[in-house]
Amino acid sequence: MVERRPGVMPPKPGPPPRQVSRDRIRRRRLGAAGGILLAVLIVFAIVKIAGRGGSTPPPPTTVAAAQPKPFRIVFPEGMNRDEMAHRVQVVAKIAQHKKPNKHVRLSSASYLRASQPRPVDGFGVKKHNLEGFLFPATYDFLANTTSKQLVQAQLDAFHSNWGKVDLSYARKKNLTAYDVLIIASLVEKEALAPDERPKIARVIYNRLHAHMNLGIDATTRYGLHVPGTKSLTQSELASSNPYNTRNPNITGLPPTPIANPGLASMQAAAHPSAGNWLYFVRKRDKVHHYFTNNYNDFLNHQRQYGY
Repeated sequence: MVERRPGVMPPKPGPPPRQVSRDRIRRRRLGAAGGILLAVLIVFAIVKIAGRGGSTPPPPTTVAAAQPKPFRIVFPEGMNRDEMAHRVQVVAKIAQHKKPNKHVRLSSASYLRASQPRPVDGFGVKKHNLEGFLFPATYDFLANTTSKQLVQAQLDAFHSNWGKVDLSYARKKNLTAYDVLIIASLVEKEALAPDERPKIARVIYNRLHAHMNLGIDATTRYGLHVPGTKSLTQSELASSNPYNTRNPNITGLPPTPIANPGLASMQAAAHPSAGNWLYFVRKRDKVHHYFTNNYNDFLNHQRQYGY
């Protein structure tokens, strides 16, 4: 009899269990390990192939060609078209000297041809002399840059800046956009101190309103081609040239701008300062002006400043 113990099942009667040899166990273990290794290799191969199919090979390494160094031309505010053409010629000559193996296409003659009168967007269908529209700024150019391209760059810069000018006040005074541009050119030639631009513009507005001649030397010099280094003669001051605003019988604005103004002068021409001035005279410092609405006061200060 086999003694029963609580919770313990007695062994079943029958033949004893069969023993498995150690060699067989070893073979089974090696087979299992080999199967696992084979499965891992297969998975790795599948991932590698998929990775190659979904990616693109890196682009070949290339060396960027060196960009040619541009030349630079500076047009100061207040330059007129002829002066700009001269500046183009001078700078083109320097550029040609620096690049003797390349032909520099800019020239004074080609610049004058490229800036012939034409209609200008925003100023009607009439052809306009491009004086006033050739925006003064710094421009880069290459040896193969043409004058046509340079002039177009100046016109593009003009439109970009002109778009910032509010003409509402000027229109209330019955002035056109072209009138404002002409006034801006006069302001540019007369003002040396930046804060005086709106005051000079006001003198011009007031004299136009009073039907007085403008009396601005710069217009007379422009119309008669008299350089600033030369004094105006009595015959020149009495000239009937339409640009001679020193002649009391010639009232209103000159026919065209007399220079190419910058943005500050454009804005001053559109928004003059408040004031009743009719005259201004340059002070001894050759920069600032004395403003007055009295002619005798104007003459007294002329004498005081040595004019």
